[in-house]
Amino acid sequence: MSQQKKGGGVDLLHGPILKALILFMIPVMISNIFQQLYNAVDTAIVGNYLGENSLAAIGACASIFDMMVGFCNSLGQGFSIVCGRSFGSGDADKMKKSVAGAIKIGLATCVVLTLLSIVGLKPLLELINTPAEIINESLAYIRVIGLGLVVMFTYNMCSAMLRAIGNSIMPLVFLIISSLLNIVLDIMFITVFHWGVVGAAVATVIAQGVSVVLCLIYIYNYTKVLVPKPAHFRHDSAMMKDLAGQGYSMAVMGSIVSVGSIILQSGINSLGTEIIAGHVAARKIYMLCNLPFMSMGIAVSAFIAQNRGANQGQRILKAMRSAYMYDFIMAAVITAILWVSAPTLVRLITGSENPVIIGNGTKYLRIVGPFYAVLGVLMQTRFALQGVGSKIMPLFSSIIEFIGKILFVVLLIPRFQYDAVVWCEPIIWCFMTVYLLYAFFTNPYIRSIER
Repeated sequence: MSQQKKGGGVDLLHGPILKALILFMIPVMISNIFQQLYNAVDTAIVGNYLGENSLAAIGACASIFDMMVGFCNSLGQGFSIVCGRSFGSGDADKMKKSVAGAIKIGLATCVVLTLLSIVGLKPLLELINTPAEIINESLAYIRVIGLGLVVMFTYNMCSAMLRAIGNSIMPLVFLIISSLLNIVLDIMFITVFHWGVVGAAVATVIAQGVSVVLCLIYIYNYTKVLVPKPAHFRHDSAMMKDLAGQGYSMAVMGSIVSVGSIILQSGINSLGTEIIAGHVAARKIYMLCNLPFMSMGIAVSAFIAQNRGANQGQRILKAMRSAYMYDFIMAAVITAILWVSAPTLVRLITGSENPVIIGNGTKYLRIVGPFYAVLGVLMQTRFALQGVGSKIMPLFSSIIEFIGKILFVVLLIPRFQYDAVVWCEPIIWCFMTVYLLYAFFTNPYIRSIER
């Protein structure tokens, strides 16, 4: 069977493993780059056209934005694991039931979260010590994003389902189109209509809406295997339990991580607008550099879900060795790039020549760089655990991260200031990675393969 299947899909069940992972991963990585550009372009345009206070306003709510994106991504990814196992087992009817169940659970969840965001965002911004001079702008921006949650989820679920059957190319095509539209709308709403940070948020939601429409049209016309019939929407307790367990465990895990980041953001916000502005720029660059590892994790998850469904355990172990090798090579390359170009990249994102802003952003990137190797192993292992069906063990790793961030905010940031912020996540990653490696290699299914 050909490695590259008709319609842009990659055959993850047969042939060379590393080649399959990379062929699948590249479109995912490019897609993630463009998805990050939604917010990064907002940040760059706001920083260059509206000034440092508006930039800090978006930065102050960046962790909340990441929580929203992370929840939608994780929920859709959890659903796709169930779909991928059905695909690997060759059960098309079961796969359509999984899509129908995902639609029901996902849309109901988004309605509840949208209602909560309407009433809860301002208290949340106050809780994380958002400076008074920027809180109104922060609220205006993140409230629009919250109202567009259902759009965000629908795109992420459609993309995850396509990837579950090996198609990582078409979500990329749709996302490129909508990302380019986002840039045009950002500039128009901010510089022509003068809507301020609200214009950046509205542009993001509209552009994501376009990607949803394109995804749905493609699925309906070209991937009928993902289009459920009315009969597939009938209640199936076992399927709904599996979807809810996998989807919510991943979403809760992502939310715990995000809440930890919000707590960490509260510590950063207490350090002043210059540090906020420098850190938010560095985090945008960090997130872009993180994409090769996150994308490989998504590839690993799809690969393992399909091969778990097909009961091909040896391919799973070989895939993990290939993924870890990839992590170390990619981390070395990114570390070298950041060491040389960090000041220029921070200056480009912020549009500022303020030495405090540039210096703090540069410090963060140069210290974090070498730890991408640890972060890569962490991600591949956590995605692998989810791919084999483990719901609880990956969740514990997020609790480790959550507790670690609380300890840094309460004990270390007040004393060591921004230095504690810089070292917070790399230290926590090391503890999480040790735990996840132990959890993966003692997993009953993995142990049965090794025997």
